[in-house]
Amino acid sequence: MILCLIFAGKAFCQDTFEKDIANKVDSLLAADKTDIMLGHFFPNDAIHTITIPSGWGGYGTYIFGSVGGVYPQVYHTNTDLIASGGFCVGNPVKDVNFAAGLNLADVHKFQDFSVNLIVSRVVAAGSSISAGGLQLFAGRKSDAPNPTFYFAFSHAVQTLPSATNGSSKLTYTIGIGSGRFYFKNPDDVKAGRGKYGTAVFGGVSYEIIQHVNLIGEWSGMNLGVSAGIRPFKNPLSIGLGYTNITRYSADKSNIVFTFGYPLSLMRPGN
Repeated sequence: MILCLIFAGKAFCQDTFEKDIANKVDSLLAADKTDIMLGHFFPNDAIHTITIPSGWGGYGTYIFGSVGGVYPQVYHTNTDLIASGGFCVGNPVKDVNFAAGLNLADVHKFQDFSVNLIVSRVVAAGSSISAGGLQLFAGRKSDAPNPTFYFAFSHAVQTLPSATNGSSKLTYTIGIGSGRFYFKNPDDVKAGRGKYGTAVFGGVSYEIIQHVNLIGEWSGMNLGVSAGIRPFKNPLSIGLGYTNITRYSADKSNIVFTFGYPLSLMRPGN
């Protein structure tokens, strides 16, 4: 996605950020689906997750692209960037939606590639699940050589209508995963912050004004707050956040940002 693209030392600092941002495809594609099931509310049109996967995926056939960054990297002082692009296809109400994305972790040298594969399905009024693998098929010299697998459930609360027609103001997500959700990076271990995270992650997104969400998330490793913004009528989505607030992991807090754009090629009929 997401969204999110999207998604530890030069080796693991980028690893942590990369996995936070590269999954932003799901949140990015979750917007603009208010006609899926007439009469039910779905997430509004702004990003609703930044550092965790969403249970919502795409709807129809899209291509997408995104860029994300973090400053400063944990245990380092420089800025890190990642780019991602891909496609999704399928009707998540009648069948499933499948999304595939290619991540570029070393933007400056145009190297260090990996793949995201995500399947999602709407399971009830305002509810969706997704499962997938992140940072798959990375090279042995990659900053993120180990894949992450996850399952997530998201729900758009039906009693809080958004200013955007057919949407909900409040969306929450809960999930569980391996990899980045469970294993801390070597710098955390050396700093005495333990080896394991919680494996469980979750987040809440609330619309404070139309097209702007306030987001709180637990990534399995740390706490973050952010804003998801859709500033124009086109589907450009922006995320801006402050992550690693606690000292459960990482040596400092940092600023994270994402820019994403999904382009609809085909939408299935209801």
